[in-house]
Amino acid sequence: MLIIRLIFESFRFAWNALKVNLLRTTLSLLGVTIGIFAIIAVFTIVDSLESSIRNSMSFLGTNVIHLEKWPYGFGGAYPWWKYLQRPQPSYDEYLFLEEYLKNQEGLSLFAIKGNSIIKSGNSNVEGINVFGVTYGHIDVFDFDIESGRYFTEQEVANARNVALIGFNTADALFPGTSPVGKDIKIKGLKYRVIGVLKKEGSSFLGEPSSDENVMIPIKNMTKLYTIGGQFGLGTRIAIQGKADDIGLVALENELTGLMRSKRGLKPKEEDNFAVNRTEAIANEIGAVFDIVGLAGWVIGGFSILVGGFGIANIMFVSVKERTNIIGIQKSLGAKNYFILFQFLFESVFLSVIGGGIGIFLVFLITFIPLGTLEVVLSLKNIVLGLSVAAVIGIISGIIPAALAARLDPVIAIRTQ
Repeated sequence: MLIIRLIFESFRFAWNALKVNLLRTTLSLLGVTIGIFAIIAVFTIVDSLESSIRNSMSFLGTNVIHLEKWPYGFGGAYPWWKYLQRPQPSYDEYLFLEEYLKNQEGLSLFAIKGNSIIKSGNSNVEGINVFGVTYGHIDVFDFDIESGRYFTEQEVANARNVALIGFNTADALFPGTSPVGKDIKIKGLKYRVIGVLKKEGSSFLGEPSSDENVMIPIKNMTKLYTIGGQFGLGTRIAIQGKADDIGLVALENELTGLMRSKRGLKPKEEDNFAVNRTEAIANEIGAVFDIVGLAGWVIGGFSILVGGFGIANIMFVSVKERTNIIGIQKSLGAKNYFILFQFLFESVFLSVIGGGIGIFLVFLITFIPLGTLEVVLSLKNIVLGLSVAAVIGIISGIIPAALAARLDPVIAIRTQ
């Protein structure tokens, strides 16, 4: 009961101080409001940007290693012509890894031909990505089928003329009707549509989404384009790692060993393939956003510092104005901790109000349309903002509260 009464009394004093000196309190809290707004706004936008970029990179897969000719971020002193002379991952190597690679949950060999034209009757769409894929593609990359079905193993193995098409491609070629069971043409070759991919939406980075893709069996793709070699379409093998393989270390080691064996590399010879990790790009992005987040702390920190001084000023004035009341409370038996907690609670309450207003302003930002960027104020950032405001309140109010608690009741009562 004592704690409840203490909180109630502290809340009443804080609320009265806010009502009686509304303009003074508002101006003093402005620093905390601006500081919390700056910090949480930066964190909210950074989190939203990072989430959008990571979602835009979903075409690389998650927990996936890519076996390719070129490494991510190649450059430096390594001669570019050494990369150029490397062979592309082949279908034979894909079959070899499918048979012997143990630390994997899915395996796919695929190639991409961009800016293709897809036709159906008198309709056509341009700028389409044609993916040649193996049967395990759906095990590595997360995508859903809106209608129809995925390839069968026989269709992929026998290079049948079947295709999965993206949502926008289907809508452009077959408006108002289901394309499943109908035909499309790629470079004059007819393909039967067996399924339509679920709508994915536009990408923040501008990467073409699966809505504009067409998938066909990779062995069938050789009827349309040259694949592999020095001048053909680039191929890559994507391998889905196991959930318990932390960092995909076991998968990378096994993959490297098998590929060196398959390509007959001697112990002292360098790898003539690249083992690329999707998280390498994500880590680079994360490092950039960490710097932006630090800048947000610095910018908001100065405003919060000013706000802290403002709250401290309010509390010193409040102690001065209520010295007589403090003396009366002490004379009636109020303990020092009661007075200390009373003023400290008032300081925290005022600071949290300022922080809450700042967070509310950030919440209003989330309603501003920013194209493909969806700004979301997370619970984590709300808790962070209120916690920072509470800490500022404690730091700003501890000295005035301690001075109030140490007042002599006789002297305090006589103070006018």
